[in-house]
Amino acid sequence: MNVQTIASPLNRRAALGLLAAGIAAPLAAGQSGPALTPAARLRALIDASSAAELALDPLGEPGRPRPAGTAVFIDPLTDAHADAVLANKRRELAELQAIDRGALTAMDAIAYDVFAYKLQTSLGFITSGLAAIQREAPLNPSFGLHVSMPDFVSGAGAGFATVGDYEAGLDRLTGFTGFMDTTLVRLRQGMAAGRVQPKIIVENVLKQVDAMLALSVEATPFYAAITRMPADFSPADRVRLTQAYTQAIAGQVLPAFARWQAFLTKDYAPKAPDGPGRASMPGGDRLYAAELARHTTTSMGADAIHALGLQEVARIRGEMEKVRGQVGFKGDLKALFEHVRTDPKFYCKDEAELLARFAEIEGRIWKGIPALFHNRPKAPFRVAGLPALGGQRGTGYYKPGPPDGVTPGTLFFNMAMLNTRPIPTLETLTLHEGIPGHHFQITLARENTSLPPLLRYGSTTAYSEGWGLYVESLGRELGMFKDPWQWFGHLDMEMLRAVRLVVDTGLHARGWSRQRAIDFMMDNTSMAPRDVAVEIDRYIAQPGQACAYKIGELTFARLRREATAVLGPRFDVRDFHGQCIDTGGMPLAVLEAKITAWIKAGGGRQA
Repeated sequence: MNVQTIASPLNRRAALGLLAAGIAAPLAAGQSGPALTPAARLRALIDASSAAELALDPLGEPGRPRPAGTAVFIDPLTDAHADAVLANKRRELAELQAIDRGALTAMDAIAYDVFAYKLQTSLGFITSGLAAIQREAPLNPSFGLHVSMPDFVSGAGAGFATVGDYEAGLDRLTGFTGFMDTTLVRLRQGMAAGRVQPKIIVENVLKQVDAMLALSVEATPFYAAITRMPADFSPADRVRLTQAYTQAIAGQVLPAFARWQAFLTKDYAPKAPDGPGRASMPGGDRLYAAELARHTTTSMGADAIHALGLQEVARIRGEMEKVRGQVGFKGDLKALFEHVRTDPKFYCKDEAELLARFAEIEGRIWKGIPALFHNRPKAPFRVAGLPALGGQRGTGYYKPGPPDGVTPGTLFFNMAMLNTRPIPTLETLTLHEGIPGHHFQITLARENTSLPPLLRYGSTTAYSEGWGLYVESLGRELGMFKDPWQWFGHLDMEMLRAVRLVVDTGLHARGWSRQRAIDFMMDNTSMAPRDVAVEIDRYIAQPGQACAYKIGELTFARLRREATAVLGPRFDVRDFHGQCIDTGGMPLAVLEAKITAWIKAGGGRQA
């Protein structure tokens, strides 16, 4: 399998699917004549950019139709994709700089600043050559398309309501097969440049590939839509679509996984380094610095983040010692961690018990929400099992529904190995992933049709995960954590985020081994050994992302303290929370500027 015979056909096919991206972005230029106000020009530009980004998104976004003519699946590793992104961003930045920011309203000025930040960050990453380096190291067992695509088509995103949806699903499977082969092209290019991803990443991806290949066609997540075809489909369509999906999965998708299996086993794994960090590849130090900046949206370097992590670990250990005394545990903290790991009383016996606990916790949280928030999402919140490959993955993730105010936002929770999901952490987990965490922060923005798409649908890791971690600290204000073990679970979850600062920078900037990172986490949390390994491997595969949680949370907490101190009796926490989330996701510097301006204006429930 040589590069030329695979890459050229893939790029030609991808280019056809990317035509919509080239059409969408220039719309703003056509609408930005002198007759339009600066605000109208900005909104037109952002709308066009959003359409262009959606046209380039590999899977699209539930509830947001792609621009006309866009392929149902876009391969993000092709040259055509990279060229389209670069052209779009350069054109958009030039148009943005021609708009007078000083003539904008406060809301539009925020959108301007967020847009400028995103464009400059994207362009810097591409023009520095770092995007090309990252493209040659595409394996990601946590967030890679080889796991997110099965989730998407089996229930976490793709719509299957009409015969046309099912026809599009077949095109999606063909496009996904192309992506699987493009990945092999990029991995070979990385090998030629001396850039081979760490052995543990390869091993974990191979486990996922092996698990997929062990399934029958009918048992794969790619077949799930066939099992729930709408009742109004004709018998002929049922037979035809069943045969077509069976053939596509057996003849395209699974053979693509088999090609990964063969290549990774025979060619790639033998050359994969034992060292788990970015420093093990040429240019890895520059890449890690850029990844830290992108995820945290700050200029904090690895050394400063590492020191902050050690400081937070020490502080939280002190709080844990207090709880150890309250529950009367006689051993030290390490023994307490082991007690939580091994005592069956801390774990649900089955999925039904776990879901019942989530529902009971949610009910208690809602009672306290009016004291801390003016608004709540229209869409409900629910918990469901992770759609695919649970045995090979972490705890789970939150997925918003389309912005219809009816479809639930869902915490997809990994129901595999329930004996590693401690009951004392469930209150905190519900706060973070559900209410008032990601479900509020993401869904409220999506339901606000007055926001431009950039703010309505966009975000940054530090903002989104920082908010999720910040609202964990609201538990006591919401009537939670009354049991000392639940408070311990909260501290245990907070400790996880503090530990991340230490181990992520240790792995990628200080030469830590994987085992050293595992040992540090085991010494400071009650997480099960299997979950610790999954967490550490996630940080290896997604450098910098895990550092954003704590840095974002500390920013929200500091801004609240500053607002409280300056506003005094005029401070209303509901107003503060509204200011934090009513304009959608943003870099931390933009958030800070917004809150500072709100404080100077005297606080209150401003529009």
